[in-house]
Amino acid sequence: MINFIAGEAGIKTTAFIGILFAFAATCLVMWKGMGMLPRDQGREFAVDGKKSAGKPRGAGFLFVLVFIAAALLFGQVNREMVIYLILTGAAMITGFLDDCAKTPWGEYKKGFLDLVIAVMVAVTFLNFNSNDITILLTGTTITVPPVLFGILTVVLVWVSINVTNCSDGVDGLSGTLTIITLMIIYLVDLLQSRGDSFSYLILLFCVCILGYLWYNATPSRLMMGDAGSRAMGLFISIAVLKTGSPLLYIPVALVLILDGGLGLVKVFLLRFLKIRILTRVRTPLHDQARKVWEWSNTQTVFRFAIIQIMLGAAVIFIAL
Repeated sequence: MINFIAGEAGIKTTAFIGILFAFAATCLVMWKGMGMLPRDQGREFAVDGKKSAGKPRGAGFLFVLVFIAAALLFGQVNREMVIYLILTGAAMITGFLDDCAKTPWGEYKKGFLDLVIAVMVAVTFLNFNSNDITILLTGTTITVPPVLFGILTVVLVWVSINVTNCSDGVDGLSGTLTIITLMIIYLVDLLQSRGDSFSYLILLFCVCILGYLWYNATPSRLMMGDAGSRAMGLFISIAVLKTGSPLLYIPVALVLILDGGLGLVKVFLLRFLKIRILTRVRTPLHDQARKVWEWSNTQTVFRFAIIQIMLGAAVIFIAL
């Protein structure tokens, strides 16, 4: 919005101010708004889950709202971007309602809502973008039939929402990994000369997460809840789709996938196929790291982040 007023000459200045605004506004809103958030009741089966009892939960509601406001004020948004912002807000709202509920929503209810949002992302993306996929490693471009592309997009979005949600269990972990993943995507966009209006939204989203992490670093004062983790997972999937190389999701989010995804696979195989796997491995993996490997929270965040940064460096090298 402000970009239209500032004109071409003021785009960079406006973008710079927008980044500062997003961080300062997130910190301020967190500070003033944490008292109004629902309180966590502690998770019975999570490692140190009871230590979170009583802390404000659902902070994602605050930083996602700031992100949407900053994007509308300072970004160069078009109809496609507005729809993505609405869907990000929708993912946040569904998570926040669960955070506020006295009885947590069931897995099927949340999974269905995620599926609806994933379908809407797929429809929106295909309406504004091509159904071509570029293999970053070889530079080969493949045209995928629209229906198959849409199905694969739904799978990508649904998986991204849920693995990111499941990785939220250690102070600062999912937020830090999300920032690393998004910044790798941002750099790939720049190296592939695909930097556009959405690339700036990536920066704004990362800055808002940083404002949240200011209060979430160990020992945390508040937690993002499903409101934050579900919105982050959705935004990651959209960012990967906009690169034109959706398979990039695997290396740039591999730590999130393994940390949050292994538990989903274990539950699915056991519940529907009666197959037991990884019986001696605690999931999410951050619980394995803390309970079995005896890593501290700080060690878990740093070591998981180091692994993802290393993978990101390899992806960036390939993109050169």
